[in-house]
Amino acid sequence: MPGPKGSGWQLLPFDLRYPGRLHKLKSTRACGWAENFVAFDSTSAEALWCDVERRVPAAFSAVHAGTPFTDSLHVAALRDLVVLHYVRSLHYRDVHSDALERARTRLVAKVISQYPEQLRREALRETGLHLSGPASLGAFAERLIERSSVMRDHESGKLFRTSIEDTFRKMRDLASTRRLEVITPETGQFLIGDNPALTLTLDGSRTTYGMAFGDAQTLVLPIGPRHMLSLGPENVMLTVPRSFVDRLNAVQVHAADRYVYMHPKSGLEPFVERAAQRRPAEKRTT
Repeated sequence: MPGPKGSGWQLLPFDLRYPGRLHKLKSTRACGWAENFVAFDSTSAEALWCDVERRVPAAFSAVHAGTPFTDSLHVAALRDLVVLHYVRSLHYRDVHSDALERARTRLVAKVISQYPEQLRREALRETGLHLSGPASLGAFAERLIERSSVMRDHESGKLFRTSIEDTFRKMRDLASTRRLEVITPETGQFLIGDNPALTLTLDGSRTTYGMAFGDAQTLVLPIGPRHMLSLGPENVMLTVPRSFVDRLNAVQVHAADRYVYMHPKSGLEPFVERAAQRRPAEKRTT
């Protein structure tokens, strides 16, 4: 929606941590933005993203005209856009950090159990202390691991940047075997969360999300109030009833990190407020 003269287009951000708060309009540039998302040598990642994003305007025009499948380049651009938003997300960053932390914990346990004597000798050489119990050995093992090149790359952001680029390329190759579904609502509008691209499995009335791409039925991405992209078995335009729109919007609310964004005149605030109360407890309190 256009804002006051000269202010450009605006959205309504809904803060899911404070659903009862008065929510104020913001420019589209101020929405869905994370500072220093790629902190190390971001030029490399940005070049990869730009390769996708420069192809998107023409593809979006084809979607709005109802002709997204007349050019295979449009299909490829939109499919790549879905993958891009899945990888370039707060969700992926959390998955990456959690995986690294689990690997670090396993490595500490392995070093303590398999190399206790080597740890004791190295601790004595470095500190002059004789370590005995597992707690002191674990603390010293963590100290050694923190000095490793992998952990230094993690702290600098280099490891995340290389991970996100590699994952994007791999997922783009996997997704290239899928076709594109362009979904529009009979009534109502789609909203967009700050983790907008989601893996989904639909089983009757049950909707699950967040599984690995290979285990999901589809990967979806809302691109505006009237259009959602989905990876499926064939290129097709679908119109879905309001009940299905609500189902997809609820998933956006539940999967969001903190915000969902909507057209200022969508009337979705009461729906989002109700859905926010059903979010996983850890997301309501973090």
